[in-house]
Amino acid sequence: MSLSPASPAGRVQVPRWLPKPTNASAVYLLAIEFLVFGLWIPGIYFTSATFQLVFSGQVVAGMVALAVLIPFTAGAFDLSAGSMAAFSLVIIAALEQHTHLNIVLGIVIGLVACAFVGLLSGIVTVFFRVNSFIATLGMSQVLTAAALLISNNQQIVGVFGQHFLNAGQGNWLGIPRVLYSLVAVGLVMWYVLDWTPLGRRMFATGSNVQSTRLAGIGTNSIIIGSLVASAVVAGLAGVIFGAQSGSYSISFGAPLLFPALASLFFGATQFKNRPNVWGTFVAVFALAFGVQGLQLGFSGGVYWLPTFFNGMALLIAVAFAARAGRLPFRRRPARTGGGDQTANGTQGQGRTHPGDASAVEQTSA
Repeated sequence: MSLSPASPAGRVQVPRWLPKPTNASAVYLLAIEFLVFGLWIPGIYFTSATFQLVFSGQVVAGMVALAVLIPFTAGAFDLSAGSMAAFSLVIIAALEQHTHLNIVLGIVIGLVACAFVGLLSGIVTVFFRVNSFIATLGMSQVLTAAALLISNNQQIVGVFGQHFLNAGQGNWLGIPRVLYSLVAVGLVMWYVLDWTPLGRRMFATGSNVQSTRLAGIGTNSIIIGSLVASAVVAGLAGVIFGAQSGSYSISFGAPLLFPALASLFFGATQFKNRPNVWGTFVAVFALAFGVQGLQLGFSGGVYWLPTFFNGMALLIAVAFAARAGRLPFRRRPARTGGGDQTANGTQGQGRTHPGDASAVEQTSA
């Protein structure tokens, strides 16, 4: 077996064909979960029902995670993504309840409304210089209030047609149909972020907004556009949940935020030294399979274990990556006497990701 070059004494040698733990800790976590739960509860863990439940149940959470990934690449946070999903769903459900509009038109109206809210968040962040963390956190409360107003603080049930429900509740080739929509959105995002000038500009903006602006790139429009795109993707999460559940619930939305952020930061330590789509995907399902195993193994009501697992997995993965110097978006302390601020309120002279400096040059050419 071919091993990696000699390393300092005491370090574990990793075969070259295996990904390094610092680059793929979520993959190793998933493998450990399969091993532990496969030995502990093989009869109920390794079943088609478990895999179907995880894959279909995590599509909404994965979609919200992709939503918060978009502005994060540009140096902004979107803490309104969970509430945005609920806002989209309540608009669609209310239209179905009180009008005779086609469901497709209702979905378009809901997504346009989300895009408008994302535009407002971007304007507040860029032109009023409000930290995106604060701006989107405040917007999440506004969206929650709007959803309560539209729904009259009640659940909306029995308003969706069977064709819409079939799209969210059926399988195709043995795979939940909604999973295809998550993969489709992920493929589009991967292409844009990794293979287009726009993606390079987004990463450059998130890494060093001042240098990017001096290179002639419109960082303001990139930040605003990323928040609009995030709102639309979060709105799609609401559409998918409506197709799966067939109803709008006042409890839907806000609880999605922490799992999305956990997957975002966990995924940002995977495969590349920056946030990426496939790292986020793996993180979503690594956490989900762990939580599912705990729920199956401790069926007696240990309700705190899933939350504990999510938090500890995030802390361990990020600490492991930080020890290896691979924590994304780490910035040097702010210099006095100048420097533009990014959308998350940090100074713009931060450390760049590998290749970001060249990305600025290429996109400005």
